[in-house]
Amino acid sequence: MQYSADGQSDGTATVQFPQPGFLASVFRDLGADQGPEPEGAAGRPAPGRPGADPAGDDQSAPGGPSDPNSADPSFAEPNSADPNSAAPNPTEPNPDDPAIAAHARAAALTHHRTLTVHAEHDRLADLLRRAALPVSAMDFESQLRHYEPRPYPADGPGADEGSEPRWEDFAPAEPAAADAEGGASRRLLDSGYQRELAQARLTHQRALREWRTRRAEAGSPAADESRRAHEAAEEARARAVREYNDSLEECRRAYRLAEPAAVESLLERALAAAETATQDLSAPCRAVFRPLTRTAVLDLDLPPLDLVPSLTGYRLAPDGDIVPVPRPPADRATDYLRLVARLALRSLQAADAVDTDEILAGVVLNGWLREPGAVEPLCLLSVDADRDALARTRLLPPETPYEDHDDEGVYADAEQDEALVRLRQLGAAVTPDPYARTVVRPAAQAGATVPAAPDLSANEFAQLVRDLLTRGGLAEWSVRLRGPAGLVATGEGSPGSALPGRWVVWASRDSASVGVEQIETLAEAVREESADRGLRLTTGRFADGALDLTAEESHRHIHLIDGDGVRELARTHLGLPLAAGR
Repeated sequence: MQYSADGQSDGTATVQFPQPGFLASVFRDLGADQGPEPEGAAGRPAPGRPGADPAGDDQSAPGGPSDPNSADPSFAEPNSADPNSAAPNPTEPNPDDPAIAAHARAAALTHHRTLTVHAEHDRLADLLRRAALPVSAMDFESQLRHYEPRPYPADGPGADEGSEPRWEDFAPAEPAAADAEGGASRRLLDSGYQRELAQARLTHQRALREWRTRRAEAGSPAADESRRAHEAAEEARARAVREYNDSLEECRRAYRLAEPAAVESLLERALAAAETATQDLSAPCRAVFRPLTRTAVLDLDLPPLDLVPSLTGYRLAPDGDIVPVPRPPADRATDYLRLVARLALRSLQAADAVDTDEILAGVVLNGWLREPGAVEPLCLLSVDADRDALARTRLLPPETPYEDHDDEGVYADAEQDEALVRLRQLGAAVTPDPYARTVVRPAAQAGATVPAAPDLSANEFAQLVRDLLTRGGLAEWSVRLRGPAGLVATGEGSPGSALPGRWVVWASRDSASVGVEQIETLAEAVREESADRGLRLTTGRFADGALDLTAEESHRHIHLIDGDGVRELARTHLGLPLAAGR
Protein backbone atom coordinates (compact mmCIF):
# COMPACT_ATOMS: atom_id res chain seq x y z
CA MET A 1 0.00 0.00 0.00
CA GLN A 2 1.31 3.44 -0.88
CA TYR A 3 0.90 6.37 1.46
CA SER A 4 0.75 10.08 0.92
CA ALA A 5 2.89 12.68 2.62
CA ASP A 6 0.42 12.98 5.54
CA GLY A 7 0.65 9.26 6.24
CA GLN A 8 -2.81 8.35 4.78
CA SER A 9 -3.39 5.72 2.16
CA ASP A 10 -3.82 7.06 -1.38
CA GLY A 11 -5.81 4.01 -2.50
CA THR A 12 -3.06 2.40 -4.61
CA ALA A 13 -0.86 -0.57 -3.83
CA THR A 14 2.62 -1.66 -4.94
CA VAL A 15 2.36 -4.91 -6.83
CA GLN A 16 5.13 -7.46 -6.23
CA PHE A 17 5.54 -10.10 -8.94
CA PRO A 18 7.61 -13.21 -8.60
CA GLN A 19 11.01 -12.50 -10.15
CA PRO A 20 11.34 -14.46 -13.39
CA GLY A 21 14.42 -16.40 -14.48
CA PHE A 22 17.58 -14.92 -16.00
CA LEU A 23 16.53 -15.08 -19.66
CA ALA A 24 13.06 -13.72 -18.85
CA SER A 25 14.57 -10.77 -17.01
CA VAL A 26 16.86 -10.04 -19.98
CA PHE A 27 13.86 -10.12 -22.34
CA ARG A 28 11.92 -7.83 -20.03
CA ASP A 29 14.76 -5.28 -19.87
CA LEU A 30 15.10 -5.32 -23.64
CA GLY A 31 11.34 -4.72 -24.07
CA ALA A 32 10.79 -7.96 -25.99
CA ASP A 33 7.50 -9.82 -26.02
CA GLN A 34 7.39 -12.50 -23.41
CA GLY A 35 5.52 -15.74 -23.40
CA PRO A 36 2.29 -16.37 -21.52
CA GLU A 37 2.13 -14.79 -18.12
CA PRO A 38 2.24 -17.07 -15.11
CA GLU A 39 -1.07 -18.23 -13.78
CA GLY A 40 -2.58 -15.55 -11.60
CA ALA A 41 -0.65 -12.75 -13.24
CA ALA A 42 -2.78 -12.33 -16.40
CA GLY A 43 -4.11 -8.85 -17.01
CA ARG A 44 -1.44 -7.29 -14.78
CA PRO A 45 1.17 -5.58 -16.99
CA ALA A 46 4.51 -5.00 -15.36
CA PRO A 47 5.03 -1.50 -14.07
CA GLY A 48 7.03 0.68 -16.41
CA ARG A 49 6.07 -1.25 -19.55
CA PRO A 50 3.77 0.17 -22.27
CA GLY A 51 0.13 -0.36 -21.43
CA ALA A 52 0.67 -0.53 -17.70
CA ASP A 53 -1.81 1.72 -15.88
CA PRO A 54 -2.07 0.85 -12.19
CA ALA A 55 -4.56 3.61 -11.54
CA GLY A 56 -6.99 2.25 -14.17
CA ASP A 57 -7.18 -1.32 -12.86
CA ASP A 58 -10.33 -2.70 -11.25
CA GLN A 59 -9.78 -1.74 -7.64
CA SER A 60 -12.71 -3.87 -6.46
CA ALA A 61 -11.61 -7.20 -7.95
CA PRO A 62 -10.95 -9.86 -5.41
CA GLY A 63 -7.27 -10.01 -4.77
CA GLY A 64 -6.80 -6.77 -6.69
CA PRO A 65 -4.27 -4.18 -5.89
CA SER A 66 -6.62 -2.16 -3.66
CA ASP A 67 -7.91 -5.10 -1.69
CA PRO A 68 -6.23 -4.85 1.71
CA ASN A 69 -7.56 -8.29 2.64
CA SER A 70 -6.01 -10.09 -0.31
CA ALA A 71 -4.59 -13.35 0.91
CA ASP A 72 -2.74 -14.46 -2.28
CA PRO A 73 0.76 -15.32 -1.02
CA SER A 74 2.34 -14.65 -4.40
CA PHE A 75 1.42 -10.98 -4.14
CA ALA A 76 1.94 -10.49 -0.42
CA GLU A 77 4.42 -7.93 0.80
CA PRO A 78 7.63 -9.68 1.73
CA ASN A 79 8.33 -7.31 4.57
CA SER A 80 5.46 -5.26 5.97
CA ALA A 81 7.91 -2.98 7.74
CA ASP A 82 9.77 -2.13 4.48
CA PRO A 83 7.35 -1.45 1.57
CA ASN A 84 10.33 -1.17 -0.88
CA SER A 85 11.85 -4.59 -0.16
CA ALA A 86 11.65 -7.19 -2.92
CA ALA A 87 10.96 -10.86 -2.66
CA PRO A 88 14.07 -13.10 -2.72
CA ASN A 89 14.85 -14.74 -6.10
CA PRO A 90 15.23 -18.50 -5.73
CA THR A 91 17.26 -18.71 -9.01
CA GLU A 92 20.10 -16.37 -7.87
CA PRO A 93 22.83 -17.45 -5.39
CA ASN A 94 22.80 -16.01 -1.94
CA PRO A 95 26.08 -14.27 -1.20
CA ASP A 96 25.63 -14.97 2.50
CA ASP A 97 25.84 -18.72 1.84
CA PRO A 98 29.08 -20.07 3.50
CA ALA A 99 29.76 -22.42 0.56
CA ILE A 100 29.52 -19.58 -1.93
CA ALA A 101 31.79 -17.37 0.17
CA ALA A 102 34.39 -20.14 0.41
CA HIS A 103 34.28 -20.63 -3.36
CA ALA A 104 34.81 -16.91 -3.92
CA ARG A 105 37.83 -16.91 -1.59
CA ALA A 106 39.32 -19.90 -3.41
CA ALA A 107 38.84 -18.19 -6.77
CA ALA A 108 40.58 -15.05 -5.54
CA LEU A 109 43.48 -17.08 -4.13
CA THR A 110 43.79 -18.96 -7.43
CA HIS A 111 44.00 -15.69 -9.32
CA HIS A 112 46.61 -14.31 -6.92
CA ARG A 113 48.83 -17.40 -7.22
CA THR A 114 48.56 -17.32 -11.01
CA LEU A 115 49.69 -13.69 -11.03
CA THR A 116 52.71 -14.70 -8.93
CA VAL A 117 53.64 -17.35 -11.50
CA HIS A 118 53.26 -14.83 -14.31
CA ALA A 119 55.62 -12.49 -12.45
CA GLU A 120 58.22 -15.29 -12.35
CA HIS A 121 57.87 -15.73 -16.11
CA ASP A 122 58.30 -11.99 -16.64
CA ARG A 123 61.48 -12.03 -14.55
CA LEU A 124 62.88 -14.89 -16.63
CA ALA A 125 62.15 -12.96 -19.82
CA ASP A 126 63.92 -9.92 -18.39
CA LEU A 127 66.95 -12.01 -17.40
CA LEU A 128 67.13 -13.49 -20.90
CA ARG A 129 67.08 -9.99 -22.36
CA ARG A 130 69.70 -8.54 -20.02
CA ALA A 131 72.00 -11.56 -20.27
CA ALA A 132 72.25 -10.94 -24.03
CA LEU A 133 73.32 -7.30 -23.69
CA PRO A 134 76.81 -6.53 -25.08
CA VAL A 135 79.64 -6.06 -22.61
CA SER A 136 82.25 -3.31 -22.58
CA ALA A 137 85.85 -4.28 -23.25
CA MET A 138 87.84 -3.94 -20.01
CA ASP A 139 91.22 -3.61 -21.69
CA PHE A 140 94.10 -1.54 -20.36
CA GLU A 141 93.23 1.55 -22.40
CA SER A 142 89.74 1.74 -20.91
CA GLN A 143 91.13 1.50 -17.36
CA LEU A 144 93.55 4.42 -17.62
CA ARG A 145 92.76 7.40 -15.39
CA HIS A 146 93.14 11.05 -16.32
CA TYR A 147 93.96 13.97 -14.04
CA GLU A 148 92.20 17.29 -14.49
CA PRO A 149 93.35 20.05 -12.09
CA ARG A 150 90.72 21.91 -10.12
CA PRO A 151 91.26 25.69 -9.80
CA TYR A 152 91.52 27.38 -6.45
CA PRO A 153 88.09 28.83 -5.51
CA ALA A 154 89.53 32.33 -5.12
CA ASP A 155 90.91 32.12 -8.65
CA GLY A 156 87.53 31.51 -10.22
CA PRO A 157 85.55 33.85 -12.46
CA GLY A 158 85.62 37.46 -11.24
CA ALA A 159 88.69 36.87 -9.07
CA ASP A 160 90.96 39.22 -11.00
CA GLU A 161 92.67 41.36 -8.38
CA GLY A 162 94.39 43.64 -10.89
CA SER A 163 91.43 45.83 -11.83
CA GLU A 164 88.60 47.32 -9.84
CA PRO A 165 85.06 46.46 -11.01
CA ARG A 166 83.77 49.28 -13.18
CA TRP A 167 80.23 50.60 -13.32
CA GLU A 168 80.33 50.54 -17.11
CA ASP A 169 80.54 46.74 -17.00
CA PHE A 170 77.33 46.47 -14.96
CA ALA A 171 75.16 49.33 -16.27
CA PRO A 172 72.11 48.11 -18.22
CA ALA A 173 71.47 49.27 -21.74
CA GLU A 174 69.10 52.21 -21.95
CA PRO A 175 65.72 51.42 -23.55
CA ALA A 176 64.96 52.80 -26.98
CA ALA A 177 62.66 55.81 -26.82
CA ALA A 178 59.28 55.45 -28.49
CA ASP A 179 59.22 59.20 -29.16
CA ALA A 180 62.41 60.39 -30.78
CA GLU A 181 61.77 63.92 -29.50
CA GLY A 182 61.25 62.76 -25.91
CA GLY A 183 64.95 62.67 -25.07
CA ALA A 184 66.60 61.08 -22.05
CA SER A 185 63.98 62.29 -19.57
CA ARG A 186 61.41 60.08 -21.25
CA ARG A 187 63.65 57.02 -20.92
CA LEU A 188 64.39 57.70 -17.27
CA LEU A 189 60.67 57.48 -16.52
CA ASP A 190 60.55 53.87 -17.80
CA SER A 191 59.77 51.69 -14.76
CA GLY A 192 61.41 48.55 -16.24
CA TYR A 193 64.61 50.41 -16.94
CA GLN A 194 64.65 51.81 -13.41
CA ARG A 195 64.36 48.30 -11.91
CA GLU A 196 67.23 47.02 -14.04
CA LEU A 197 69.28 50.06 -13.08
CA ALA A 198 68.73 49.48 -9.37
CA GLN A 199 69.63 45.78 -9.67
CA ALA A 200 72.80 46.62 -11.60
CA ARG A 201 73.88 49.08 -8.90
CA LEU A 202 73.44 46.40 -6.22
CA THR A 203 75.47 43.90 -8.24
CA HIS A 204 78.23 46.45 -8.84
CA GLN A 205 78.41 47.33 -5.15
CA ARG A 206 78.59 43.60 -4.20
CA ALA A 207 81.39 42.94 -6.70
CA LEU A 208 83.24 46.01 -5.49
CA ARG A 209 83.04 44.85 -1.85
CA GLU A 210 84.26 41.35 -2.76
CA TRP A 211 87.16 42.78 -4.75
CA ARG A 212 88.21 45.00 -1.86
CA THR A 213 87.88 42.07 0.57
CA ARG A 214 90.13 39.89 -1.57
CA ARG A 215 92.65 42.70 -1.81
CA ALA A 216 92.63 43.03 1.95
CA GLU A 217 92.93 39.28 2.57
CA ALA A 218 95.40 38.56 -0.22
CA GLY A 219 98.37 38.83 2.07
CA SER A 220 96.81 37.25 5.15
CA PRO A 221 98.32 34.01 6.58
CA ALA A 222 94.94 32.25 6.46
CA ALA A 223 94.61 32.83 2.70
CA ASP A 224 98.16 31.65 2.07
CA GLU A 225 97.54 28.51 4.13
CA SER A 226 94.29 27.76 2.26
CA ARG A 227 96.03 28.08 -1.09
CA ARG A 228 98.90 25.84 0.02
CA ALA A 229 96.42 23.20 1.24
CA HIS A 230 94.59 23.28 -2.10
CA GLU A 231 97.83 22.93 -4.05
CA ALA A 232 98.93 20.01 -1.83
CA ALA A 233 95.61 18.24 -2.36
CA GLU A 234 95.87 18.70 -6.13
CA GLU A 235 99.42 17.40 -6.11
CA ALA A 236 98.27 14.31 -4.18
CA ARG A 237 95.50 13.70 -6.72
CA ALA A 238 97.91 13.97 -9.62
CA ARG A 239 100.40 11.65 -7.89
CA ALA A 240 97.66 9.03 -7.22
CA VAL A 241 96.64 9.05 -10.89
CA ARG A 242 100.27 8.70 -12.01
CA GLU A 243 100.92 5.83 -9.60
CA TYR A 244 97.76 4.02 -10.71
CA ASN A 245 98.63 4.40 -14.39
CA ASP A 246 102.19 3.25 -13.70
CA SER A 247 100.92 0.14 -11.91
CA LEU A 248 98.50 -0.48 -14.76
CA GLU A 249 101.34 -0.21 -17.25
CA GLU A 250 103.34 -2.67 -15.16
CA CYS A 251 100.41 -5.09 -15.27
CA ARG A 252 100.20 -4.60 -19.00
CA ARG A 253 103.88 -5.45 -19.35
CA ALA A 254 103.36 -8.61 -17.28
CA TYR A 255 100.30 -9.46 -19.32
CA ARG A 256 102.25 -9.19 -22.56
CA LEU A 257 104.82 -11.55 -21.06
CA ALA A 258 101.93 -13.99 -20.40
CA GLU A 259 102.49 -14.06 -16.66
CA PRO A 260 99.58 -16.06 -15.16
CA ALA A 261 98.76 -13.61 -12.35
CA ALA A 262 98.50 -10.64 -14.72
CA VAL A 263 96.41 -12.51 -17.31
CA GLU A 264 94.06 -13.93 -14.68
CA SER A 265 93.62 -10.51 -13.03
CA LEU A 266 92.67 -8.89 -16.33
CA LEU A 267 90.28 -11.71 -17.26
CA GLU A 268 88.49 -11.76 -13.93
CA ARG A 269 88.13 -7.98 -14.01
CA ALA A 270 86.51 -8.23 -17.44
CA LEU A 271 84.25 -11.10 -16.33
CA ALA A 272 83.12 -9.15 -13.27
CA ALA A 273 82.31 -6.12 -15.43
CA ALA A 274 80.23 -8.33 -17.73
CA GLU A 275 77.96 -9.27 -14.80
CA THR A 276 76.76 -5.72 -14.18
CA ALA A 277 73.71 -6.18 -16.41
CA THR A 278 72.47 -9.10 -14.25
CA GLN A 279 73.64 -8.22 -10.77
CA ASP A 280 70.50 -9.81 -9.32
CA LEU A 281 71.54 -13.16 -10.83
CA SER A 282 74.46 -14.84 -9.11
CA ALA A 283 76.68 -16.36 -11.84
CA PRO A 284 80.33 -15.64 -10.99
CA CYS A 285 83.08 -16.77 -13.35
CA ARG A 286 86.68 -17.53 -12.36
CA ALA A 287 89.69 -17.71 -14.68
CA VAL A 288 92.87 -19.82 -14.67
CA PHE A 289 95.58 -19.21 -17.27
CA ARG A 290 97.90 -21.96 -18.47
CA PRO A 291 101.01 -20.44 -20.08
CA LEU A 292 102.06 -23.83 -21.48
CA THR A 293 99.22 -23.72 -24.01
CA ARG A 294 98.27 -20.00 -23.61
CA THR A 295 94.73 -21.06 -22.80
CA ALA A 296 92.32 -19.59 -20.26
CA VAL A 297 90.07 -22.04 -18.40
CA LEU A 298 86.90 -20.34 -17.16
CA ASP A 299 84.69 -21.89 -14.47
CA LEU A 300 81.18 -20.43 -14.64
CA ASP A 301 78.77 -21.01 -11.74
CA LEU A 302 75.35 -21.67 -13.25
CA PRO A 303 72.14 -20.29 -11.69
CA PRO A 304 69.95 -22.64 -9.63
CA LEU A 305 67.48 -24.85 -11.44
CA ASP A 306 64.46 -23.44 -9.63
CA LEU A 307 65.03 -20.06 -11.28
CA VAL A 308 62.92 -21.24 -14.22
CA PRO A 309 59.19 -21.46 -13.34
CA SER A 310 57.81 -24.99 -13.20
CA LEU A 311 54.15 -23.92 -13.51
CA THR A 312 52.05 -22.03 -15.99
CA GLY A 313 49.55 -21.02 -13.31
CA TYR A 314 46.75 -22.42 -11.12
CA ARG A 315 43.16 -23.45 -11.79
CA LEU A 316 40.14 -23.99 -9.57
CA ALA A 317 38.81 -27.53 -9.65
CA PRO A 318 35.04 -28.24 -9.57
CA ASP A 319 35.35 -29.51 -6.00
CA GLY A 320 36.91 -26.19 -4.92
CA ASP A 321 40.56 -27.32 -4.71
CA ILE A 322 43.34 -25.09 -6.11
CA VAL A 323 45.26 -27.22 -8.59
CA PRO A 324 48.69 -26.22 -10.00
CA VAL A 325 49.14 -26.42 -13.77
CA PRO A 326 52.66 -27.74 -14.46
CA ARG A 327 54.69 -26.88 -17.53
CA PRO A 328 56.04 -29.60 -19.82
CA PRO A 329 59.49 -30.70 -18.53
CA ALA A 330 61.02 -30.22 -21.98
CA ASP A 331 59.96 -26.56 -22.07
CA ARG A 332 61.41 -25.90 -18.65
CA ALA A 333 64.72 -27.56 -19.56
CA THR A 334 64.89 -25.53 -22.77
CA ASP A 335 64.36 -22.25 -20.94
CA TYR A 336 67.13 -23.06 -18.47
CA LEU A 337 69.53 -23.94 -21.28
CA ARG A 338 68.65 -20.71 -23.08
CA LEU A 339 69.67 -18.70 -20.05
CA VAL A 340 72.82 -20.77 -19.50
CA ALA A 341 73.82 -20.35 -23.15
CA ARG A 342 73.54 -16.56 -22.92
CA LEU A 343 75.66 -16.46 -19.77
CA ALA A 344 78.31 -18.65 -21.40
CA LEU A 345 78.38 -16.54 -24.56
CA ARG A 346 78.71 -13.39 -22.47
CA SER A 347 81.73 -14.78 -20.61
CA LEU A 348 83.39 -15.90 -23.85
CA GLN A 349 82.75 -12.51 -25.39
CA ALA A 350 84.23 -10.71 -22.38
CA ALA A 351 87.40 -12.84 -22.47
CA ASP A 352 87.80 -12.38 -26.21
CA ALA A 353 87.19 -8.61 -26.11
CA VAL A 354 89.73 -7.95 -23.36
CA ASP A 355 92.54 -9.86 -25.10
CA THR A 356 93.58 -7.02 -27.38
CA ASP A 357 97.23 -8.17 -27.43
CA GLU A 358 96.22 -11.70 -28.51
CA ILE A 359 97.92 -13.49 -25.66
CA LEU A 360 95.26 -16.21 -25.52
CA ALA A 361 95.42 -19.07 -28.00
CA GLY A 362 92.07 -20.43 -26.83
CA VAL A 363 89.41 -20.42 -24.13
CA VAL A 364 87.84 -23.35 -22.29
CA LEU A 365 84.60 -22.65 -20.41
CA ASN A 366 82.96 -25.11 -18.03
CA GLY A 367 79.51 -24.44 -16.57
CA TRP A 368 79.10 -25.91 -13.07
CA LEU A 369 75.89 -26.40 -11.12
CA ARG A 370 76.65 -26.20 -7.40
CA GLU A 371 73.70 -27.43 -5.36
CA PRO A 372 73.51 -27.21 -1.55
CA GLY A 373 74.41 -30.50 0.03
CA ALA A 374 75.95 -31.96 -3.12
CA VAL A 375 79.36 -33.58 -2.76
CA GLU A 376 80.68 -32.35 -6.11
CA PRO A 377 79.42 -29.80 -8.63
CA LEU A 378 77.82 -30.98 -11.85
CA CYS A 379 79.22 -29.95 -15.23
CA LEU A 380 76.27 -29.11 -17.48
CA LEU A 381 78.12 -27.25 -20.22
CA SER A 382 81.66 -27.24 -21.64
CA VAL A 383 83.15 -25.23 -24.52
CA ASP A 384 86.62 -25.67 -26.04
CA ALA A 385 87.24 -22.87 -28.55
CA ASP A 386 90.49 -21.63 -30.04
CA ARG A 387 91.12 -18.05 -31.06
CA ASP A 388 90.24 -18.64 -34.70
CA ALA A 389 86.86 -20.15 -33.75
CA LEU A 390 86.08 -17.23 -31.45
CA ALA A 391 86.98 -14.78 -34.21
CA ARG A 392 84.73 -16.56 -36.71
CA THR A 393 81.77 -16.81 -34.37
CA ARG A 394 79.54 -13.87 -33.56
CA LEU A 395 79.20 -14.43 -29.85
CA LEU A 396 76.37 -12.03 -29.10
CA PRO A 397 72.77 -12.65 -30.14
CA PRO A 398 71.24 -10.16 -32.60
CA GLU A 399 70.30 -6.59 -31.69
CA THR A 400 66.82 -7.79 -30.72
CA PRO A 401 67.74 -10.84 -28.62
CA TYR A 402 64.16 -11.56 -27.61
CA GLU A 403 61.26 -11.65 -30.00
CA ASP A 404 57.89 -13.34 -29.94
CA HIS A 405 57.38 -16.02 -32.56
CA ASP A 406 53.91 -17.44 -33.13
CA ASP A 407 52.71 -16.53 -29.64
CA GLU A 408 55.46 -18.60 -28.00
CA GLY A 409 56.09 -15.93 -25.39
CA VAL A 410 59.56 -16.05 -23.88
CA TYR A 411 59.93 -19.72 -24.75
CA ALA A 412 61.25 -21.21 -27.94
CA ASP A 413 62.55 -24.51 -29.20
CA ALA A 414 66.11 -25.25 -28.17
CA GLU A 415 67.04 -26.12 -31.73
CA GLN A 416 65.96 -22.64 -32.85
CA ASP A 417 67.52 -20.63 -30.04
CA GLU A 418 70.40 -18.64 -31.48
CA ALA A 419 72.55 -18.71 -28.35
CA LEU A 420 72.45 -22.51 -28.19
CA VAL A 421 73.09 -22.77 -31.94
CA ARG A 422 76.21 -20.64 -31.62
CA LEU A 423 77.50 -22.68 -28.72
CA ARG A 424 77.10 -25.84 -30.75
CA GLN A 425 78.96 -24.18 -33.63
CA LEU A 426 81.87 -23.86 -31.21
CA GLY A 427 81.69 -27.59 -30.50
CA ALA A 428 80.15 -27.14 -27.06
CA ALA A 429 78.89 -30.09 -25.06
CA VAL A 430 75.53 -29.22 -23.47
CA THR A 431 73.48 -31.39 -21.16
CA PRO A 432 70.26 -32.62 -22.78
CA ASP A 433 68.30 -32.46 -19.50
CA PRO A 434 69.59 -30.31 -16.64
CA TYR A 435 66.72 -31.32 -14.34
CA ALA A 436 67.69 -34.98 -14.68
CA ARG A 437 71.24 -33.93 -13.61
CA THR A 438 72.71 -35.32 -16.82
CA VAL A 439 76.34 -34.20 -16.82
CA VAL A 440 78.85 -33.70 -19.62
CA ARG A 441 82.58 -34.27 -19.56
CA PRO A 442 84.60 -31.08 -19.01
CA ALA A 443 86.83 -30.24 -21.93
CA ALA A 444 89.67 -29.43 -19.52
CA GLN A 445 90.31 -29.22 -15.80
CA ALA A 446 91.87 -26.14 -14.25
CA GLY A 447 92.90 -27.59 -10.91
CA ALA A 448 96.54 -28.51 -11.45
CA THR A 449 99.17 -25.76 -11.45
CA VAL A 450 101.40 -27.81 -13.78
CA PRO A 451 99.04 -29.67 -16.11
CA ALA A 452 99.53 -33.13 -17.48
CA ALA A 453 98.49 -34.25 -20.94
CA PRO A 454 95.13 -35.67 -19.70
CA ASP A 455 94.32 -32.28 -18.13
CA LEU A 456 94.51 -30.52 -21.49
CA SER A 457 91.60 -30.02 -23.83
CA ALA A 458 91.66 -31.18 -27.42
CA ASN A 459 92.52 -27.69 -28.66
CA GLU A 460 95.19 -27.31 -25.98
CA PHE A 461 96.89 -30.55 -26.95
CA ALA A 462 96.82 -29.58 -30.63
CA GLN A 463 98.27 -26.18 -29.76
CA LEU A 464 101.00 -27.80 -27.65
CA VAL A 465 102.05 -30.18 -30.44
CA ARG A 466 102.05 -27.36 -32.97
CA ASP A 467 104.20 -25.10 -30.76
CA LEU A 468 106.70 -27.89 -30.10
CA LEU A 469 107.16 -28.83 -33.75
CA THR A 470 107.05 -25.35 -35.27
CA ARG A 471 109.73 -24.20 -32.85
CA GLY A 472 111.70 -27.27 -33.87
CA GLY A 473 111.66 -26.09 -37.49
CA LEU A 474 108.45 -27.55 -38.93
CA ALA A 475 106.55 -24.75 -40.72
CA GLU A 476 103.42 -24.62 -42.89
CA TRP A 477 101.43 -26.54 -40.30
CA SER A 478 98.13 -27.97 -41.52
CA VAL A 479 95.80 -30.07 -39.38
CA ARG A 480 93.98 -32.80 -41.32
CA LEU A 481 92.13 -34.60 -38.53
CA ARG A 482 91.58 -33.68 -34.89
CA GLY A 483 89.67 -35.34 -32.09
CA PRO A 484 89.66 -35.60 -28.30
CA ALA A 485 92.49 -38.16 -28.33
CA GLY A 486 94.85 -36.53 -30.82
CA LEU A 487 95.41 -35.20 -34.32
CA VAL A 488 96.93 -35.88 -37.73
CA ALA A 489 98.71 -33.01 -39.50
CA THR A 490 101.25 -32.24 -42.16
CA GLY A 491 104.17 -29.84 -42.08
CA GLU A 492 107.01 -28.59 -44.23
CA GLY A 493 110.50 -28.04 -42.86
CA SER A 494 113.19 -25.97 -44.55
CA PRO A 495 116.31 -27.82 -45.73
CA GLY A 496 118.52 -26.28 -43.07
CA SER A 497 116.16 -26.90 -40.14
CA ALA A 498 116.13 -29.77 -37.66
CA LEU A 499 113.08 -31.24 -39.41
CA PRO A 500 113.73 -30.85 -43.16
CA GLY A 501 111.33 -32.03 -45.83
CA ARG A 502 107.63 -32.87 -45.79
CA TRP A 503 106.28 -34.62 -42.68
CA VAL A 504 103.14 -36.46 -41.64
CA VAL A 505 102.57 -36.09 -37.88
CA TRP A 506 100.33 -38.37 -35.83
CA ALA A 507 100.08 -37.21 -32.21
CA SER A 508 97.96 -38.78 -29.49
CA ARG A 509 97.62 -38.64 -25.74
CA ASP A 510 96.79 -41.92 -24.06
CA SER A 511 98.25 -44.31 -21.54
CA ALA A 512 98.08 -47.36 -23.83
CA SER A 513 101.26 -48.35 -25.64
CA VAL A 514 101.56 -47.75 -29.39
CA GLY A 515 101.85 -51.02 -31.32
CA VAL A 516 103.06 -52.15 -34.72
CA GLU A 517 99.71 -51.58 -36.42
CA GLN A 518 99.79 -47.83 -35.84
CA ILE A 519 103.35 -47.60 -37.19
CA GLU A 520 102.27 -49.41 -40.36
CA THR A 521 99.28 -47.07 -40.70
CA LEU A 522 101.52 -44.02 -40.41
CA ALA A 523 103.93 -45.39 -43.01
CA GLU A 524 101.03 -45.87 -45.43
CA ALA A 525 99.86 -42.27 -44.80
CA VAL A 526 103.38 -41.02 -45.58
CA ARG A 527 103.28 -42.79 -48.96
CA GLU A 528 99.80 -41.41 -49.75
CA GLU A 529 100.83 -37.85 -48.94
CA SER A 530 104.10 -38.17 -50.88
CA ALA A 531 105.89 -37.05 -47.72
CA ASP A 532 109.50 -37.63 -46.80
CA ARG A 533 109.10 -38.63 -43.17
CA GLY A 534 106.54 -39.52 -40.54
CA LEU A 535 106.43 -38.65 -36.86
CA ARG A 536 104.50 -40.67 -34.28
CA LEU A 537 104.14 -38.71 -31.03
CA THR A 538 102.44 -40.03 -27.91
CA THR A 539 102.28 -39.01 -24.29
CA GLY A 540 102.46 -42.70 -23.37
CA ARG A 541 105.05 -45.24 -24.55
CA PHE A 542 105.78 -47.51 -27.48
CA ALA A 543 105.59 -51.26 -27.53
CA ASP A 544 108.78 -53.24 -28.18
CA GLY A 545 107.46 -54.37 -31.55
CA ALA A 546 107.00 -50.78 -32.70
CA LEU A 547 110.54 -49.89 -31.63
CA ASP A 548 111.93 -52.89 -33.49
CA LEU A 549 109.95 -52.05 -36.62
CA THR A 550 111.30 -48.49 -36.85
CA ALA A 551 114.82 -49.87 -36.54
CA GLU A 552 114.39 -51.71 -39.86
CA GLU A 553 115.55 -50.09 -43.08
CA SER A 554 112.04 -49.96 -44.55
CA HIS A 555 110.68 -47.88 -41.64
CA ARG A 556 113.61 -45.68 -40.72
CA HIS A 557 111.78 -42.68 -42.12
CA ILE A 558 109.29 -43.07 -39.23
CA HIS A 559 110.38 -41.23 -36.07
CA LEU A 560 109.01 -41.81 -32.56
CA ILE A 561 108.54 -39.46 -29.57
CA ASP A 562 107.15 -40.86 -26.32
CA GLY A 563 105.87 -39.12 -23.17
CA ASP A 564 109.31 -38.44 -21.77
CA GLY A 565 110.34 -36.91 -25.09
CA VAL A 566 107.26 -34.66 -25.14
CA ARG A 567 108.04 -33.35 -21.65
CA GLU A 568 111.67 -32.76 -22.63
CA LEU A 569 110.62 -30.85 -25.75
CA ALA A 570 108.28 -28.68 -23.66
CA ARG A 571 111.07 -27.85 -21.26
CA THR A 572 113.53 -27.15 -24.10
CA HIS A 573 111.43 -25.22 -26.62
CA LEU A 574 108.78 -23.64 -24.38
CA GLY A 575 110.65 -23.35 -21.09
CA LEU A 576 107.62 -24.72 -19.23
CA PRO A 577 107.09 -28.04 -17.49
CA LEU A 578 104.51 -30.67 -18.43
CA ALA A 579 103.57 -33.12 -15.70
CA ALA A 580 103.64 -36.85 -16.30
CA GLY A 581 100.36 -38.45 -17.30
CA ARG A 582 98.15 -39.83 -14.56
